[in-house]
Amino acid sequence: MARHLPGFASAVVMVIALGAGGPVSAQKSGGVLRLSHFDSPASMSILEESTRAALQPAMHVFNNLVMYKQDVAQTSLQSVIPDLATSWSWSEDGKELTFPLRQGVKWHDGTPVTAADVKCT
Repeated sequence: MARHLPGFASAVVMVIALGAGGPVSAQKSGGVLRLSHFDSPASMSILEESTRAALQPAMHVFNNLVMYKQDVAQTSLQSVIPDLATSWSWSEDGKELTFPLRQGVKWHDGTPVTAADVKCT
């Protein structure tokens, strides 16, 4: 019984600590995003930059129409999943790709993301 006491005591302390945390508040608008990074990117434009220095922090700020599954080691067409798009389909002639967008997605100022925004970028 004495051998199991340290594990039990740790579990009790964890339960007390979690219970004492109080209610969780919703994320608030504004503020400063701070992250540790190895370099200073030239810009946060994922359309104009191609280095890991720019893309790595930008991936935590911007969404894409689609992205690779993060738990798949090898990237392939089978590992592409929707992000802002809900799906995608090709036209019969293979010249047009259509992405229906997720509903309810908003910019930082509360403005809805539209197809015109996607077309612009």
